[in-house]
Amino acid sequence: QSIATSVEDDGDELIVTGRKRWITNSPVAKFVATLCRMNSTTVMVLIDLESAGVTVGEPDRKLGNHGQLTADVVFERVRVPKSNVISGVGQGLRRALATLTCGRIGIGATGVGMAQRVFDECSRHLMNRMMFGRFMGQMQHWQFRMAERATQIENGRNLYLKAALKMDEGSEFPEPEAAMCKYYATDMAADFAREGIQIFGGYGFTKELAADGTHYKVEEIYRDVKITEIYEGANEIQKFLIARNIFGRNFAG
Repeated sequence: QSIATSVEDDGDELIVTGRKRWITNSPVAKFVATLCRMNSTTVMVLIDLESAGVTVGEPDRKLGNHGQLTADVVFERVRVPKSNVISGVGQGLRRALATLTCGRIGIGATGVGMAQRVFDECSRHLMNRMMFGRFMGQMQHWQFRMAERATQIENGRNLYLKAALKMDEGSEFPEPEAAMCKYYATDMAADFAREGIQIFGGYGFTKELAADGTHYKVEEIYRDVKITEIYEGANEIQKFLIARNIFGRNFAG
């Protein structure tokens, strides 16, 4: 019942009615794969966005992740040929979940990449920024913190690679590694991005320095990284999936 967009069978065609939100790249896409409710089951349908009855909204104005457009898509009795059904009637939810699982591995890798960029930016800054007569990187506190971060980045990298290897070997749902890498890597990247701002101080809090137009990458990553903890299943959901793997679905719920 949580899927509001519905499909009616009308002979050789399906009629789609509903509204979808947070549809990635919909303002520039030609087609969308749409999960719909069909009586007591689900179906995934490929819909041409130029079809009659389709309206794509204006792009959302987001905190970060500005390079990836999202917008609402409204379907008002849109006619779709039955040949556009993906994986068959009744397989819609399974196909959506399998796609999400694959996406989680990619987002885990994204988290590691963001953390690595913060690490590289901070390493250079700590080796060049002087404070109290010595470089910040010569202070034991920052040496220890960067050692911890290097270890965390390596752990995140190993997790997403293990999940990707399981998928390459044919696993449609490589759990718990997919959930682990998504949760761990993005949580670590978000925490490190926050600390990266602290390392750069006022410069890290600045989008662009008025005096010379200098831009500090940690500020951009700080805004962009938050969405990685939310999309493709919030990190709280990933913990639930990991718990299910530990205790079993019947016990964990």
